[in-house]
Amino acid sequence: MSTAKKTRVIFHVDMNSFYASVEIARHPEWERMPLAIAGKAEERHGIIVTSSYEARKMGVRTTMTVREARMKCPELIVKHPDFELYRAVSEQLFDMLKTYTPLVEKASIDEGYMDVSRLIPQTDSLQLAGQLQQRIYSSLHLPCSIGIAPNKFLAKTASNMKKPMGLTVLRKRELAEKLWPLPIGEMHGVGPKSEERFRKSGIRTIGDLAKRESGEIAERFGIPGKRLQERANGIDDRAVDPEAWDRFKSIGHSVTLARDTQSGTVIRQTLDQLSEKLERQIKKEHVVCYELTIMIRYSDWKTVTRHGSSIQPIRSKRAIMDGALELFHANWNGGAVRLLGVTLSSFQPISLSTKQLDLFSYEDDARNETLINLMDRINEKFGDGAIRQAGSLIDQGKNSLPADD
Repeated sequence: MSTAKKTRVIFHVDMNSFYASVEIARHPEWERMPLAIAGKAEERHGIIVTSSYEARKMGVRTTMTVREARMKCPELIVKHPDFELYRAVSEQLFDMLKTYTPLVEKASIDEGYMDVSRLIPQTDSLQLAGQLQQRIYSSLHLPCSIGIAPNKFLAKTASNMKKPMGLTVLRKRELAEKLWPLPIGEMHGVGPKSEERFRKSGIRTIGDLAKRESGEIAERFGIPGKRLQERANGIDDRAVDPEAWDRFKSIGHSVTLARDTQSGTVIRQTLDQLSEKLERQIKKEHVVCYELTIMIRYSDWKTVTRHGSSIQPIRSKRAIMDGALELFHANWNGGAVRLLGVTLSSFQPISLSTKQLDLFSYEDDARNETLINLMDRINEKFGDGAIRQAGSLIDQGKNSLPADD
């Protein structure tokens, strides 16, 4: 077993500025031009989701409004996201990776792990990664960075070290030189809140975390902190799991109403109950999702099914509820509703998810993140429903649903 660990070679393939790169591949005339992908791109207050490297050089950044971005870069091309296209290209990418090895794990739409250990005796790992990178670029016209390491954590870390079109090898014997000097906030798995907690404890670099006494880390930061300390020391025994992404195809619930209704209050209460059930299930399975589908059945049995995508992992009741209400409001014809259903899909293990900018609710998400985490802890201790947001108890006029008769 120890020999297998020593000989493992893991690639982390990370597509560079994926959405923007896909758009440039489809529109070659945009190559070397500043491009941004933005929600509600037609509005000045639309939010930049990602941008090409040319746009970044001009000061365009994620979370900027379109107006702010155009002040930085007047010639900026702004494009609304095309999720169907991005998913299709992603499927082509992962089909290509699987021609090298069956041990391919999709971590998100634009990144994945490959266990190429069996290929290495026949070829050099850096040479193989270079060939793969060039094949992706020539076939899909997309740039990527590849991290090469003995485990998933170090491979992920390595792929972030050089972008775009980077090839980086990170060995355990190089941790003190390449990894430990980095700020703790740059460590994969350490978010802003964790970074703040670590800094308050005097842990400012990854090396500080690696060298702290393990008992102290476990006492202060629990199992997650202990796991991060192991990663900082290059310890990660997780296998590349080809079934991780597809383990859960979909989770859904529906309910037939006691009587056909046009009541906004009843509709919201029903979606609230469905969202609560779904939240419990995905938390139990330790997954997040990226797609939400709503089903509306009218009194005449006509059924409408519509789905939406998010680039931010969905895991909370509020996020599910917001998505369901938005889809309902966009597709309801005003008729009496007989049945409502909500289904979640496109799952990913929560340990692999990376929180990204949400096209529709990033401002509320950022503003309420601390509050939501506090509420989660209270509900975990005292039971679900011990504390809820006022918005779940009152009639929200912004959704334009009718009040009770």
